[in-house]
Amino acid sequence: MALRPGLATPEGTRRFAERGIASHHLPPEHFRTTPDGLTLSSIGLGTYLGPADTMTDTAVEQAALLCATSGRINVFDTAINYRHQRAERSLGRSFGQIVDGGRPVLRDELFVATKVGYLAPDGESGLPAHQWIERELLEPGVVRPNEIVGGSHVMTRRFMLDQVARSQKNLGLATIDLLYLHNAPDSQLEAVGRSEFRDRLTEAFRTLESLRSDGAIGSYGLATWDSLRVPRSHPLYLGLGEAVAIAREVGGETHGFRYIQFPFNLALPEAASVKNQMVGDVRMTLLEAAPRLGLASFTSVPLLQGQLVQSGPALGGLSTAQSALQFARSAPGVLAPLVGQKQPEHLSENLQVAERPPWEPAEFWRHLG
Repeated sequence: MALRPGLATPEGTRRFAERGIASHHLPPEHFRTTPDGLTLSSIGLGTYLGPADTMTDTAVEQAALLCATSGRINVFDTAINYRHQRAERSLGRSFGQIVDGGRPVLRDELFVATKVGYLAPDGESGLPAHQWIERELLEPGVVRPNEIVGGSHVMTRRFMLDQVARSQKNLGLATIDLLYLHNAPDSQLEAVGRSEFRDRLTEAFRTLESLRSDGAIGSYGLATWDSLRVPRSHPLYLGLGEAVAIAREVGGETHGFRYIQFPFNLALPEAASVKNQMVGDVRMTLLEAAPRLGLASFTSVPLLQGQLVQSGPALGGLSTAQSALQFARSAPGVLAPLVGQKQPEHLSENLQVAERPPWEPAEFWRHLG
């Protein structure tokens, strides 16, 4: 199957936003502009949760189709290891329906992110995970056993090139708009030590710059869990300025390190409340530091994997789920929270949030407390 050419562009993503505002009566504030000029929806579709089965495949495909054709969402987030490569393939089939099916959405209007780092056995291969890893990665020399950290994480050049080629095929895309290193500091920093991790991150960024030069990716980033949010004394802490300095070292001022991703919600507010990052000699929160370093922030788990739907507050006439999503998208400095939504009733409820402007900063800070 031929890979679809193209990538998200300033012109294409602006076209998507203008159509959503004019045809679907969305508030202009629903869309944000990235440092590289893309116009993206303030809600993104995540694809993490769900079993590796056909029913979930179909649900993800239909969710992505509705998100794009409703004019409300043009941000799609996945990872090669999500649902054993089936999440990427579900999105790939959906993009075929969206872009090739005569619908008014073009490839240059959609922003697609995936991740590399974890071993990702193919859930449709018919092989047990350990046999797939042996056959596809170890025997051909894509990965050496001593390169696997914690039994599951690798960030070598050979492995990354192999994984990106698989992701391109799964997604059906010649160019992936954003490729994250997936939980690299969280998985490797403490295990290999800071000096060795810095060397590994430098080599990984060199590989990402080469992928960018070859047109396989548009930009790259760090998708993390703890490392960007924890106190500076924590063994997993990573200074954002240090990562940007490495990107400048290997890619110059026009480097492709432009995005970060981290958890943020009513129960995990550290990115907006803890001043753990340094920009020069000024201590800042993560959400303050990122734009000053030329980075845009996507956030994960806005509903805390459903916990805030069950026990979170209902704010401003919104349901608990809508309140959690509105809180995350209203944080100053957040580009978009990424929410997993497959059930039609949940999808409809969450898409209604796009019809509202985000809260003004004063209201956000009031709810943050």
